[in-house]
Amino acid sequence: AALLRMECKGREMRKSGDAYTLEREHALASGLDRVAAELRMVDLQDYIAFIRLDLFGNLENIVNSSTELHYLPGTLKFGMSGDVEMGWDGAPRICLDMVFEHQGVQAYFRLGLSDQRATVEMTFLSFADASCDPDLNTQMLKDALASARLPGRKWISRLAALADADLSQGEVAV
Repeated sequence: AALLRMECKGREMRKSGDAYTLEREHALASGLDRVAAELRMVDLQDYIAFIRLDLFGNLENIVNSSTELHYLPGTLKFGMSGDVEMGWDGAPRICLDMVFEHQGVQAYFRLGLSDQRATVEMTFLSFADASCDPDLNTQMLKDALASARLPGRKWISRLAALADADLSQGEVAV
């Protein structure tokens, strides 16, 4: 595993960079289970058409309508890009670029949607007031996600009863 080296106030801190990434992807995934369930209600062929025809405004509308029930406005957005992975030998997979911004935390990630699960792959993460301790930065991400969630809205979700999260390795089963 790659090591993350960080100099901070005269001492060196080491921890596997993969472990931090996995923990942060897990935090994102656990906060997106209901959004992923909402997004999977859209017909697959609509996603494929919108992506192939570069109709990203349509995808933005879908993402906005799926996130507005669960997150504060403007905190979870479509990144205006996506792709389709499909072939003759497997189920198609839709990947949407997403952005989370709240309380000085900015996370860019890819949300993958397939027939049996949703996945999160973080591509960029920044903190306005980053700590020298990566564990504190991870906690800032978790706190920002929790703060951005709308309270008491679980009953609104059309799939609340079906959105059972399997959060191992940053995956959400919906």
